[in-house]
Amino acid sequence: MGSLEERLRGPWLAALGGDAAAYESSLRELAAMLRGYYRRRLASLPDEVEDLVQETLIAVHNQRHTYDPDQPLTAWVHAIAKYKYVDLVRRRSGREALNDPLDDDVEAFAASDHDAADAKRDLRKLLATLPDRHRRPIECVKIEGLSVAETAQRTGMSESAVKVGVHRGLKALAELIRRHP
Repeated sequence: MGSLEERLRGPWLAALGGDAAAYESSLRELAAMLRGYYRRRLASLPDEVEDLVQETLIAVHNQRHTYDPDQPLTAWVHAIAKYKYVDLVRRRSGREALNDPLDDDVEAFAASDHDAADAKRDLRKLLATLPDRHRRPIECVKIEGLSVAETAQRTGMSESAVKVGVHRGLKALAELIRRHP
């Protein structure tokens, strides 16, 4: 199957050469990749994901003449996606909790929407094995994007208990993953 970069590069170069079918295929693959990227960053703003995917695809289309075929395509698209994400954060003026730090890890960007769906299913199975005092804080803070204070209010736990629950729950998840790769 090859890496995402390998799968995208040939069709993208063919698309730049005028191959309409390759261009359509490239945009579909890029859209899936972008959805996975933005869903991870916008867990607390799921309604923004599709709009940001479309904005990014338009920017990719409008800037396609700037792509250097000697450079990785995923890095070029990642840069555009990161700028669109930053634009969204600026537009929202910090009114919503956007806790995921901007990273320059292009490999994280390369996960497709399908990979994200598989990972989400696997995570739900692992979370189900945790006691509520660990599972609920992780679901609220790490998945739903709530603050510690909001999670404490929702769950009836103290803020300290929420922090401890997240910490111990993540530690338990890491151990489960280590034991069952």
